Amino acid sequence: DTTNRYKASKQADVLMMFYLFSADELLTLFEHLGYPFSPEQIPENIQYYLERTSHGSTLSTVVHSWVLSRMDRRRSWHLFNKSLESDLADIQGGTTPEGIHAGAMAGTIDLVQGCYTGLEMRANNLHFNPVLPDQLHRLKFQMRYRRHKLTVEINHDLLKVTSASFNISPITISYRAEVRDLAPGGTIEFRLLKPEERDRDENI
Repeated sequence: DTTNRYKASKQADVLMMFYLFSADELLTLFEHLGYPFSPEQIPENIQYYLERTSHGSTLSTVVHSWVLSRMDRRRSWHLFNKSLESDLADIQGGTTPEGIHAGAMAGTIDLVQGCYTGLEMRANNLHFNPVLPDQLHRLKFQMRYRRHKLTVEINHDLLKVTSASFNISPITISYRAEVRDLAPGGTIEFRLLKPEERDRDENI
């Protein structure tokens, strides 16, 4: 027998596209390259590779958790927790004594701060589009952006961004299509759409 007779993947490969780029970025890239591409192809590709991937790498569960975060939050959370256990449970069966999986560790932090928050740096604004898993009720962290020391707080209803007081220029923060300026020492809040509102809004 030979592996060439089977459609199988050790880890995320094609799905890395959806890990590295947002849907909007992919649409722009494929249009620039002259290839047809539609948002419907994203879940189709994710489902295809989910059925054929063995997760023979700790980074694979990180990537799959990320790409599932919008279409299957329950499964995304399951894979996120599996990623957290990479070294605690030695899920690769003996590789942890050879060295911890630092990439997977960093990936789980990125999942929380970058994926579940929908955080992107777009042109001249810091963009958020949070969709927290049901099991994650509240998230709070600090970050630096254009010399601003920001405190970001997110729950299922509200996004709140506060800037420490410094003598620097305001920055622009956005949530979906809503854009606001944030001055040093100021706070802005966005009411987050409920899941049913998101679905309705995205289907208009």
